[in-house]
Amino acid sequence: MIPVGDSNRRHTTPWVTYAIILLNFAAFIYMLTLPSDPEIVGQNRRGEDLVEVRTDLPGCYGLQTVDTEADRFLCDYAFQPGEFFDSVTGETPESGGERWTALLSIVTAMFLHLGWLHILGNMLFLWVFGDNIEDRLGHFTYALFYLLAGVVASFIQGALDPNSVVPVLGASGAVAGVLGAYLIWFPHATVRVVIPLFILIFIPIPIPAWIMIGLWFAQNLLSGYATVVSTATQADQGVAWFAHIGGFIFGMVIAWMAGRRPRRAYR
Repeated sequence: MIPVGDSNRRHTTPWVTYAIILLNFAAFIYMLTLPSDPEIVGQNRRGEDLVEVRTDLPGCYGLQTVDTEADRFLCDYAFQPGEFFDSVTGETPESGGERWTALLSIVTAMFLHLGWLHILGNMLFLWVFGDNIEDRLGHFTYALFYLLAGVVASFIQGALDPNSVVPVLGASGAVAGVLGAYLIWFPHATVRVVIPLFILIFIPIPIPAWIMIGLWFAQNLLSGYATVVSTATQADQGVAWFAHIGGFIFGMVIAWMAGRRPRRAYR
C-alpha cells in the first residue's frame, strides 16, 4: 500500500519536514553527479582508454569496492557498523578527522539513498505523515525527534552485527519513527492509499491509519524475522528491516511518553 494523503489537518507550516525532504534530494542529486566509472589513466598505442580499477579503497574499512568518487562519498558518509563501533571504542586506525566522520556517519547516512525508488518511497511517507508529527511537537522538537529516531534505528541495525562493513543508509529508520508516533497520536485518522496489484490502481482508497501502519509494521517484523532464521541468504538482502523496527518502536515510545493529549486545541 502506497500512502498519498491523510485526513489530518495541520495548523502550522511543516518547514522542518520540507527542509528534510529538500536535503535528502540535494544529497541524492549531488551523489548522481559524482563519477561512478573507474579512473581513466591514459591510452594505449591503439588509442584505447586504460582504466585503473582499484578495490582497496582507503577509508571504506574493509569493504571491497571500486575506487570512484561515488564510492568514496558513500564510504565516507554511509554508516558502517564495524567502523562506527571501532571508532567509539578507539580501536580504529584512522586519524582524528576520519574518526569523527565515522562517528557522524550514523547521522549523515539518513540523508543518503541508493536509487530513485529508495528516496521517493521514503520521502513520500515523510510527506504524508511528517507534517502532523511536526505540528504536534513543534519545529525544533520534531527535528530533534527525527534525528534521534534515525540514530536509534541505525544503532539497532548495527548492534545486530557490529562487525559488519556493509553500509547502512537511507531515511527509512527516521521515517519509521514518524510512523510510530503517528500510530499513537492519530490511530483513527484516514489514510488514502493506492494498492499496487497486477496494474497500479490510481484511485485512492481510504483506510484507517492503524490498519495501514499496522500492516506496514507487520511486514517489516516478518521480514526481519525471516533474515534471522535464514541460514543461506537474507530474505530481502539489502533492506535494513531492524532499522525500520527499531525506529518505529522508538517513535511509539516517545509518543506514548509525551501523552496522547494534543499540544493545542484543534477545531
